[in-house]
Amino acid sequence: MACAGFPGAAEDLIHVVTGGDTIYSLSRFYGVNADDLMRANNITDPSKLFVGKRLIIPSDERASSNESVLPSAVTSQPAALVDYRAQRGDTLYGIARSHGITLQNLLDINRFSSGHVLRAGDVVKVPGTVGTQNVLVTLRWPVNPGNIAYMTGQMGVVIDGEQYESVRSITSGSVVSAGPWRKFGRLVIVEAAGGYFYMYGGCQIITVNVGDRVTPGMELGRLGINTVSEKPQLFFMVFRGEIPLDPALAPRS
Repeated sequence: MACAGFPGAAEDLIHVVTGGDTIYSLSRFYGVNADDLMRANNITDPSKLFVGKRLIIPSDERASSNESVLPSAVTSQPAALVDYRAQRGDTLYGIARSHGITLQNLLDINRFSSGHVLRAGDVVKVPGTVGTQNVLVTLRWPVNPGNIAYMTGQMGVVIDGEQYESVRSITSGSVVSAGPWRKFGRLVIVEAAGGYFYMYGGCQIITVNVGDRVTPGMELGRLGINTVSEKPQLFFMVFRGEIPLDPALAPRS
């Protein structure tokens, strides 16, 4: 059972079932076999999954082993947000397409509703050209950012920090998972409003429990060492449902 405390206190990643969760959706989200997920939790009828049930997410890989291969980072940087002033004839769809993002991503960045009316002169936040470190550090991150880079092979960023530095939530929400998980050391997942999931990996210890309510700036854990880079690094990913988002563009409350 995952819990707060010292290294080694957590043995399994725990997920608390929320509305809309199914065995199939959870198996896809965590990358595990649906049969293994049912077997680990003594589930014979997947239709009887109920909200609030605590599920063990099976994994043979423990944080204590720290794996021989952890996610690495590439040198390309997340796009920083810049202000765009709408011109006559602009549409949200056209602005999104011209900046290489989806309409929904643009709405999320700006906290616009699907029926938002755009007027000439309105300021819309959009991703700029490839961001420099000086611009990126103006965004709020879970740790005080040193170098920030994309992970290889998946959407997410690796952020250099300080060992034992507090890893802090950038949103309000509920802790739905906490514990060691595969390539990410000890991992905390916070579910926020709108179906967003914020994943904070690379913790040395976890200081929250599954089911806890968190607020922006609340400590989730303490940063550990990536054994591949031999540096303290946070693995930070954001999903909306099962769709990965650029963490630099994800909503921050």
